[in-house]
Amino acid sequence: MKKPKIKSIPYEEFNDNEGFEKLVEELNEGGTNVIVGSLDKLINWGRANSLWSLTFATSCCGIEFMSVGCARYDFARFGFEVTRNSPRQADLIMCAGTITHKMAPVFKRLYDEMAEPKYVIAVGGCAISGGPFKSSYHVVKGIEEIVPVDVFIPGCPPRPEAIMYGMMQLQRKVKAEKFFGGANHKQNKEERELGLSNEAIVSGWKSPMVVTDVPEEFVNELKKEKEETK
Repeated sequence: MKKPKIKSIPYEEFNDNEGFEKLVEELNEGGTNVIVGSLDKLINWGRANSLWSLTFATSCCGIEFMSVGCARYDFARFGFEVTRNSPRQADLIMCAGTITHKMAPVFKRLYDEMAEPKYVIAVGGCAISGGPFKSSYHVVKGIEEIVPVDVFIPGCPPRPEAIMYGMMQLQRKVKAEKFFGGANHKQNKEERELGLSNEAIVSGWKSPMVVTDVPEEFVNELKKEKEETK
């Protein structure tokens, strides 16, 4: 089984390894040959370390996302620093904030305009379940009703450490995927009518990963780096 290596955190210290291993088993069912497997590993390494995020923040969780890009946390170390204003140049939507029913068609259109393979991270309670507005008539009760979600990062708002940890969870998923014969194929008419990404179709609507807690070692490491830079 593929156990992708992520900088700063050993594999055993990640949460939800059981769910991740189940996903890897489904993706690699039937096996693969050595050449294709090696090319998959190389391509996924490059994709996982150069995720380009669409600048998409609708409310307060966007401030937390901005802070992750600042000097204190500096997500450029993990290859996430490139954010794009065009969906055609992005492969990740980090939905940080509330999605209203009026905004939902725009959000879906942006997702559809992104090139494959593409990913979605739901940041904060509003994007996951509607948050404090879940009983309102005008707020979508979770973006999973609109698009397939790869990683959930709960919180109101989540800490920057949680956002970084969630992005590294996405890196693990990307590094374990099958590029050849998997997501990288042209959709037929029936697949296009489903309105899903190739990744979702191939893996049967991907099961998302939920950031339940940030490992204490990771938080301590960030504090240590901060003190050393003073």
